Amino acid sequence: MEFKHKSVLLDECIEYLNIKPEGIYLDGTIGGAGHSSRIYGRLGPAGCLVGLDQDAFAIETSSRRLEEIRSEADFKLVNTNFRNIADTCRQLEINQLDGILLDLGVSSHQLDEASRGFSYQHDAPLDMRMDRNSKLSAFDVINGYKEQDIYRIIRDYGEEKWASRIAKFIAEAREKKQVETTYELVDIIKRAVPSAARRDGPHPAKRTFQAIRIEVNDELNILNKTIEDSVTLLKKGGRLCIITFHSLEDRIVKVQFNKEVNPCTCPSAFPACVCGKEPRAVLANKKPIVSAARELEENPRARSAKLRVLEKI
Repeated sequence: MEFKHKSVLLDECIEYLNIKPEGIYLDGTIGGAGHSSRIYGRLGPAGCLVGLDQDAFAIETSSRRLEEIRSEADFKLVNTNFRNIADTCRQLEINQLDGILLDLGVSSHQLDEASRGFSYQHDAPLDMRMDRNSKLSAFDVINGYKEQDIYRIIRDYGEEKWASRIAKFIAEAREKKQVETTYELVDIIKRAVPSAARRDGPHPAKRTFQAIRIEVNDELNILNKTIEDSVTLLKKGGRLCIITFHSLEDRIVKVQFNKEVNPCTCPSAFPACVCGKEPRAVLANKKPIVSAARELEENPRARSAKLRVLEKI
C-alpha cells in the first residue's frame, strides 16, 4: 500500500527552519518524507538530512522518495522513536544540528490504512500502534486496563465529558466478550454517549480514540524530554519546529518552550534572579502558526494544526 499523507504547514516549516545548504537537519517524524523532501531538496553536497520514524514502512517509503530527488546531500534514516533523538545522533556521530522538525500528528496513511486500527471510520482489529513491534496495543488497553484507568485516560487524554460513562460501558461490554475491533468499540461509545450529545460536535468516538492512541504510543510523556534533548543538540541559531494537533500536545510544547526561554525558578518577590538558570532559547514566533484558508480547503485535517518554533541562543 502506498504511503499517502499531505504534509501540513509545509511552506511555514521550511521558512522557519531557515535551511542552510551545508546544514544538518533532523525530521523526527519523517512519515512519507513530505516535509523532508523539501528540506533535502534545499541541501547542498555538505548538507545532511536525518530522518526518524517508529513506523518501518515510513522509513522504507521515505528512503525511496528521497533517492528519487537525486540530491548530492547525504541522508540517514533510522527506525526509532524521536524519544531516542540524543542516542541516535550519538550513534551517527552527529554532535549538533541546524534544525529539528517534529510533526506530532498521525499520518493520513495510518488513519486510512484500516488494518492499523487508528480510525473509528474503518472496521479493523484494535491496534493503534505506531511501532508495530510495540507490545502494548489498543486491544490491551481496552480489555486489560481497570475501568478507573480507562476513565482517567479518556478524561485526561481525550478531554471527553462522558469519560466515566464510556469507561463503565466498556467494562460492562468486555465482561460478556472481549472488545476486538474498532467498530465494536465505536458501538460501545455510541451507547454510552447520550443521543442529545451525539447530535452536535465531532464524532462521538473521536476523543476516546485519540485518548487510547496517546496511551498506546506514550505520546505525551516523551515530549518534555525530547524537547530538552532537542534544544541541547541545536547549534546557536538552530531552530526546533513542532507541529501539534490537539490542546494537550500544544500545552506541553508551550510550557516546555517557555521553560527554555525563561528557566528562572526564583520567587516573583525576589528583586533579582539567584537561581543562576539562564535561557537557552528564544521564541521565533510568539503565537502559534496555523494553516491558511487555502490549505484548509485542500486538507481539512490541517484545521487543528499549530506550529511553534524555538531558536537556540
